[in-house]
Amino acid sequence: MRSVRTAVPGDWAAIWRIMEPVVRAGETYCWDPGMDQKAARSEWLPEAPLDTTLCVYVAVDDGVVVGTVQLHANRGGNGNHVANASFLVAGDAGGKGIARHLADHVMTEARGQGYESMQFNAVVQTNERAVALWRSLEFEVIGTVPGAFRHPVQGPTGLHIMFRRL
Repeated sequence: MRSVRTAVPGDWAAIWRIMEPVVRAGETYCWDPGMDQKAARSEWLPEAPLDTTLCVYVAVDDGVVVGTVQLHANRGGNGNHVANASFLVAGDAGGKGIARHLADHVMTEARGQGYESMQFNAVVQTNERAVALWRSLEFEVIGTVPGAFRHPVQGPTGLHIMFRRL
């Protein structure tokens, strides 16, 4: 049975098993591919987050963590009504609707927390599955920064800024 719940510190090992291959591949996030586990934890599931709006959730399927999402304000102050989110799905769980399930959950959470819209600041243009998913969920590409991402295989590519009202 698939569910989404708030992540707890004990989920870190499972999250790292999902996150490490993504970090090492360097194809979908603006992270240093050499990032170590300590830095990754500080990035994804910090013990004392500096961003007080940060919420981390995990998708669990038959008792196994198969995905995770962060939700937080895109900016502080007068920009704190716009949410931001980042998603990771286990490689062997791809194509099974985990990201869509997490997206539905996090958009519901964002609405419940009073966010009016959601913005993704850096969707790698060549990440066609993610772009297609976000478009299917009514996100629009509102701009692309050309060559802003150095894809390790495809070379320089754009970073999309994607947006939707909640």
